[in-house]
Order: sequence, then structure tokens, then C-alpha cells
Amino acid sequence: MTQIATVEKKLEPGFVEISVPRKSACGHDCEECAGCGMTGAAIHARASDPVGVNPGDKVVVQSETKKLLGVVALVYLLPVIAFLLGYFLSEGLAESTRYIIAIAAAAVAFLPSIFYDRYAKRHEILTYTVVRLF
Repeated sequence: MTQIATVEKKLEPGFVEISVPRKSACGHDCEECAGCGMTGAAIHARASDPVGVNPGDKVVVQSETKKLLGVVALVYLLPVIAFLLGYFLSEGLAESTRYIIAIAAAAVAFLPSIFYDRYAKRHEILTYTVVRLF
């Protein structure tokens, strides 16, 4: 996956800190919507710099799509699957109890996402590489 980022500062040789605008389904046409109050949030990350960029430069960065798709599956699919399993496997109980079990299963399914996030930050699993100047 390639994205446009801004170089914030240089770190140790061969690495820079970048600011990547957060992508969302929102079109950020706030005059029309005014629903979320979201302003251009950004993710700050460490990126390898084989190009040799300077702070303030706009750059094109690339991240591994394969790892990113695994994270997407962990965050989005696992809770949905857990919800459905909790609901359908609790057949025979009262309807309200089935929903409580399904919601609890979905909540518990978020735990692997939290643990993986902490692990990924410690071990820098999801990395960016500066490809070129923008």
C-alpha cells in the first residue's frame, strides 16, 4: 500500500519520523455532514529512508499490504465471527440472553487486536519505507 506522508524529523541514520494522514470512509465534507467533528488526524510512524529526505518533505511511503490485510481481518472479521458464533451457538436460550452472549463474544474477540497492537509497536512489525519524494 502506498500513501503520501510528510517527514516530521530525522531519527538515527537511515530512518525518519513521518506523519501519515488517517484514511477513513468519511469524505471530510464537513459543511454537508457536521456529524463527527473529525479534523485531519494523522498517524506518526517510523520509516526507513533509503532516499535521503529532509524534515518538511512530502514523500511517497510504502507498507506491506499482506501484513496490513492480516490486521484488518483481526480487527474487523474476528469480532463479527465471534458475535455470530455467540448468537447461533446459544440457540435455545432466551433471545435477550443470546444477544448478551453474542455481544460478550464480540468484545472478547477484540482482545487479540489489542495484544497484537502492543506487540507490533514493540517489535515494529508494520513498517513504512520512503519510496520517493512526492
